[in-house]
Amino acid sequence: MKLITAIIKPFKLDEVREALSSIGVQGITVTEVKGFGRQKGHTELYRGAEYAVDFLPKVKIEAAVASEMLDQAIEAIEKAARTEKIGDGKIFVTNLEQVIRIRTGENGKDAL
Repeated sequence: MKLITAIIKPFKLDEVREALSSIGVQGITVTEVKGFGRQKGHTELYRGAEYAVDFLPKVKIEAAVASEMLDQAIEAIEKAARTEKIGDGKIFVTNLEQVIRIRTGENGKDAL
């Protein structure tokens, strides 16, 4: 089992959710986050004063998937989140040692 963590642009969330649902990923967790990578933020004007926006709004998506679905899930996220502009985000994959569904006590793949 694997945990996929993707940091994407907020307006791509619905597309990514639909892409993951279409391949059978049953649940995701979404968190609104702020950060920067190579973009290094930008400057904006507010009431005539210029100020720096160092941290840009992003969305973090977490999805636990069976190891056999990993490549398919990564491909779905990549296609749905890509704008081909700087700041599209990143995908991180980590191993999940154990998953337990609290309601039923199921564990492993059955808990996904």
